[in-house]
This record gives sequence, structure tokens and C-alpha cells, in this order.
Amino acid sequence: MGPEIARRELARGLAACLLLPLTGGAQAFDLPELMSLLARRKSGEARFTEQRFVQGFDAPLESSGTLAFTAPDRFERRTLQPRAEAMVVDGNTLTLTRSGRSRQLVLDATPELQPLVEALRGTLSGNGAVLSRYFRSALSGSAEQWTLELRPLQTRIGESLRSLRLAGRRDELVRVEMDFAGGDRSVMTIVPRAAPGPASSP
Repeated sequence: MGPEIARRELARGLAACLLLPLTGGAQAFDLPELMSLLARRKSGEARFTEQRFVQGFDAPLESSGTLAFTAPDRFERRTLQPRAEAMVVDGNTLTLTRSGRSRQLVLDATPELQPLVEALRGTLSGNGAVLSRYFRSALSGSAEQWTLELRPLQTRIGESLRSLRLAGRRDELVRVEMDFAGGDRSVMTIVPRAAPGPASSP
């Protein structure tokens, strides 16, 4: 065997060794795995800050407040700044509160809000079936740092919302970006509150 042939055989053998981890049954991080990871968390609270980039405004509109979730279907967003507002979803009931007045809506009768609510609630609860009902999903990253992109399946939703990108670390959602058809965009940064530790002994 000449030196050139020997080098080729060595290269083939090295390539085969490098490919072994890829063909030995290792699986990429996928949507069912992410949903399973998220479903383990039954409740959570967080602080949020949001910037809304609106056509015609030179600077983003900023707001901040708190978020809370209790499995399987209760979600709260309470805006504290610049003015107090609240959105509470409990089952199929959506309650909006502003300036001391509250209004209740049936969630599945509000097609302009339902997909947005279900995108957040479905992600937080690890409910992949709900997400697939409204969106086409694309997941990238790993369990330690993932990004889930959701694009509306229904034309009437796509007329106002282009896409959502949700980013997280393991079972925590830390960022939500929404792109709207008119060119507006919002970016929400979420800081989860740590669960209270065990009480210390006296």
C-alpha cells in the first residue's frame, strides 16, 4: 500500500470515528421533550419589562409588571407601570381590568386574543397540542437554552400577527418577542421569581 492510499484509508477511518456519536442513537432536543420539561412546573411567578416598537413613534413604549401562572390554565398579567392594568385568564374566561373597571370575555369568542393567550399558556403548561392547534412551531437550541418560534396557521390570525419567538432555560420562559403584520414589534423580558426555600430552624 502506497503512502497516498494509506493516507486516504486513515482519513476514512478517522471520519468514521467522528461520525459514530451522530449515528449511535443520540437525539436532538425536540418539541415533545421541551413540552415534557415545561409541564413539570405547576406554577410560577415572574417580573416582566416590555418594549413595544410602534410605527410612527420615535421611542419604544415601555411597561412593566408581574406575571403568574398556575397549571393547567390560569394565567395573570398585571401591568404596574406606566398605569395599572390586569389581564387574568382562568379556563375559558378572560377578565380585563383598567381604570378600576373590569370586563369579562369568553376566550374562544375573541379570536384576536385567544392565539396570543394560548401561545403563552400552552408554552408555560407544556401543552403541545394547544400550540399545534394554532401555530406551526420550530424549536432550536438545547434544554439549557432554547428558542421556540411560532407562526400562525390560520389566515385570520396571520393578518395581524406574523410570529412569536419564545426563549427559555430549561423549564423557565425568559423572553417573548412578537412581530405584527403592520411592522410593530414587542419584546418582553421575564425574570422568574425563585421559589421560596424551606423555613430555617430556630
